[in-house]
Amino acid sequence: MSEQMDRAEKAVAYKHAKVHNNCAQSVLLAFQDKLGKSTDELRALGDSFGLGMGGMEATCGALTGAAMVVGLLNHSDRPSKQIMNDILHDFQDQAGATLCRELKGRDTGKVLCSCDDCIRIAVRELEKHLA
Repeated sequence: MSEQMDRAEKAVAYKHAKVHNNCAQSVLLAFQDKLGKSTDELRALGDSFGLGMGGMEATCGALTGAAMVVGLLNHSDRPSKQIMNDILHDFQDQAGATLCRELKGRDTGKVLCSCDDCIRIAVRELEKHLA
């Protein structure tokens, strides 16, 4: 990936790479330089979180990827669950929901936020809250 590309766009590029990555994997891979894990490890870590856990039933994969990054990178005095709670609320404000089925409009037919934009929001919120 290009050094010029910001982290959010790098994550979206991982989503569309020749070797497909789900939203959770894409967020994790965008932070690979900080996580110190191999591509294979990060892909395995995020593998079961694509399609919002349970096939669009639960939390957005980009958010679950973000939660894993927070857990691995939080070295502050603030508990990771509090940081993730802030990210979750900011994500919901921007994307309109946190559940994959609602974001993708599975039941309503109205997409609230594309996968690419969910990934962008999650990565930018991580950068903001882990700074």
